Amino acid sequence: MASSNVDAHRAGHEAFNRRDFETMTNHYADSIAWTDHAQGRTFRTPQEFKDEFLAGWIRASADIRVTDPHYFDAGRTVVCTFTVIGTHDGPLGPFPATGKPFALPLCELWHFDPSGRVVGGDLYYDQVSLLTQLGLLPQPSSA
Repeated sequence: MASSNVDAHRAGHEAFNRRDFETMTNHYADSIAWTDHAQGRTFRTPQEFKDEFLAGWIRASADIRVTDPHYFDAGRTVVCTFTVIGTHDGPLGPFPATGKPFALPLCELWHFDPSGRVVGGDLYYDQVSLLTQLGLLPQPSSA
């Protein structure tokens, strides 16, 4: 039986796929600590998270979506492994659009307070893999 925290995380991904960021962050506390570890950036409010983090991914890939999620209930933390797929059709940081498709595995943690509000999160992924898929870094040589 899924916990309400797992349900909230799943609903957040479903809202992301619909581009409904208001619904996605509806259960976020006013002050959060949500860190994209690959970029070394932490977002402190739901508005900052929506305007900078979420909007940045959509600018880089208008068709990006969460696929094949697997949720793991760890009490006040929910861990999810999933793959985002999309097409690099907009700027990604300093890189212009390449038009190339990508599939990026991620591990994401959502942290909840006792009342079920999201108070933070952690996102882990391999930037080198993404940039290699997009042709922005050379393919690593075999060692």
